Amino acid sequence: MTTIDYSVWDHIEVSDDEDDTHPNIDTPSLFRWRHQARVERMESFQKKGEELEKNLSESRRKLAEVQRKVQELAGASTEESRQELDKAQAQERQLRREERSWEKKMDEYRREEKKQPWNVDTLSKDGFSKSVVNVKPEVKVDTEEEKELKHKTFVEKYEKQIKHFGMLRRWDDSQKYLSDYPHLVCEETANYLVIMCIDLEVEEKHALMEQVAHQTIVMQFILELAKSLKVDPRGCFRQFFTKIKMADQQYQDAFNDELESFKERVRGRAKIRIEKAMKEYEEEEKQKRLGPGGLDPVEVYDSLPLEMQKCFDEKDIQMLQDAISKMDPTEAKYHMKRCIDSGLWVPNSQTDEEVEKEEEPQKEQRDE
Repeated sequence: MTTIDYSVWDHIEVSDDEDDTHPNIDTPSLFRWRHQARVERMESFQKKGEELEKNLSESRRKLAEVQRKVQELAGASTEESRQELDKAQAQERQLRREERSWEKKMDEYRREEKKQPWNVDTLSKDGFSKSVVNVKPEVKVDTEEEKELKHKTFVEKYEKQIKHFGMLRRWDDSQKYLSDYPHLVCEETANYLVIMCIDLEVEEKHALMEQVAHQTIVMQFILELAKSLKVDPRGCFRQFFTKIKMADQQYQDAFNDELESFKERVRGRAKIRIEKAMKEYEEEEKQKRLGPGGLDPVEVYDSLPLEMQKCFDEKDIQMLQDAISKMDPTEAKYHMKRCIDSGLWVPNSQTDEEVEKEEEPQKEQRDE
């Protein structure tokens, strides 16, 4: 049989009028004083909570402003800009410490709040004073053009930093770099690293591709962790590094499996790109070779009878004439037309003129 735990009722302050008082004491006045004192304590405690909440919100607002400033100065090139960036980063670290301090105080307040005893004022609060209808907020979805523009703008601004991150090897180095440049923790960085891997594989820089692939999976795991926690990726990348460095075997195995799978996909994409580039190159070369009739001389040559191929190999016109004379006239006409359309044979060429000049004296002798 299930028993009910009544211990929760042990910390309820009973109504003031349940106490027994001495006959000579003005009981109603005493009850009013007690109630007033309790209400004042409650108001003071509530005011303390509101003040903590206000300070925490202000701290987070200042931190967000400084982080935006750090992002704007991230690509600093001048000495003055670099000094401003160092100053902003120092301010960011200080505000992070302040934020953690206020969060700690807020947690202590909530724990203390739970320990507060119930009383007639808190028990009798109206729990259904209003109706709330949950309306799903409208989320703006970027179009493909907007996504492309956003990616292009981000890469133009931070390409050098993304490439630097892609070349890092140690967990600590990656964590420190992202701490210095938290704006890199985003989808745009992951997408650029993927393209970078495929480019390196196409260039046959296999070892370098595998290194950048490792950093690509690091970024993708951080983004997935942020999705599962429903937080900004810039606020949870430290949790990823803590988890991966703790050598959790299951998490490490999942990371390695995804890394190997990703490298295989990169090799596949690179192979497709190379094949496509080769086809485009072959097509361009073919277009350059096309004869006046639009035929490819290589394809026409391969389709010729062996006797005719030998004639073209040795560039012997007489041999070609002899070979044609032995062929069926229809077949000979078909092959010669294709040779002319592909440019293998050029009618009225210099060679033909020379042949005609050689034949003219012989013709005159026959006429005499």
